[in-house]
Amino acid sequence: MAEIERRMIAPAFVEEALDSLRRLDKPTEPILARVGLSPRVDQPVSAETYGALWLAIAAELDDEFFGMGGRPMSSGSFTLLCHSVLHAPTLGQALRRALRFLDVVLDDPRGQLVIRDGLAEVELRDAGSPRSAFAYRTYWIILHGITCWLVGRRIPIRLVDFRCPEPKQGADYRLFFGAPVRFSQPISRLGFDSALLGLPISRSDQALKQFLRGAPANILVRYRYDAGIAAAVRRRLSQTTPALWLNFASLAAEMRMPPSTLRHRLHDEGQSYAAIKDEIRRDLAAELLLNTSKTISEIAVQLGYSEPSAFFRAFRKWMGKSPETFRWEEADST
Repeated sequence: MAEIERRMIAPAFVEEALDSLRRLDKPTEPILARVGLSPRVDQPVSAETYGALWLAIAAELDDEFFGMGGRPMSSGSFTLLCHSVLHAPTLGQALRRALRFLDVVLDDPRGQLVIRDGLAEVELRDAGSPRSAFAYRTYWIILHGITCWLVGRRIPIRLVDFRCPEPKQGADYRLFFGAPVRFSQPISRLGFDSALLGLPISRSDQALKQFLRGAPANILVRYRYDAGIAAAVRRRLSQTTPALWLNFASLAAEMRMPPSTLRHRLHDEGQSYAAIKDEIRRDLAAELLLNTSKTISEIAVQLGYSEPSAFFRAFRKWMGKSPETFRWEEADST
């Protein structure tokens, strides 16, 4: 179930996309009907459906940034952005080209790559007051999706900061990015390991055509997140409870490969065994808090934590709040 849900887009994100039409007094029902959605969307939708909605709204507005930039990102800009970075030799150079392109097209916000403490951080600066969380998220989706495709692997996100206050659906943002997310920060930024900037790019024009045919649905679920050896590990872990998970050496033996080979292959996909376990525990924790009446201590045991305090610390790292606060706020919003 967690793997299926990972490919679904929360209804709150659908509403935020539709708000770009409402701000201009444009009707939403024709667009929703065009992509096969009812006038009221109260259940998660597939990445493919959300991608179709994205394209339909962008065409209606002739703005691929949904009216949230300093000036419209006219139709075709995403394709030109991809062409501008296609033949960069490394990820770092491609990222800098992408930021310059988006600066020219959008004018505001403006992006800058900053390297500090082992992280490559893309900082966004606004000319005026903070934008919506949805605006920053859209920028990150475009940038992260393209760069993941260029290097043929998922780039794990280490942090996401938003300059704006936390929206009602803040939990959806944390689950979407799979990384520590903070709101009301001095600057909006997204960070990943700086060592990845040196990754080579080897994509052809033909590969770009294929990529563009699947966009933006193919970048909404984070490139290669559900494929490769990491996905195989994730599926194995999802078939049993965390308390019964194998140690790394035993898992490697079950998958018929040396531990060093499994570790290397996970690293090539930007993953680790610890990170995968963390992601599954996070998703299970949210599901148990929202859909069961189990106590925090009971959930901690089910997730394989020896003490509730360890679960508290982990959950606060994932969601930026305690398990009780998460349960109370989510229940109050429904």
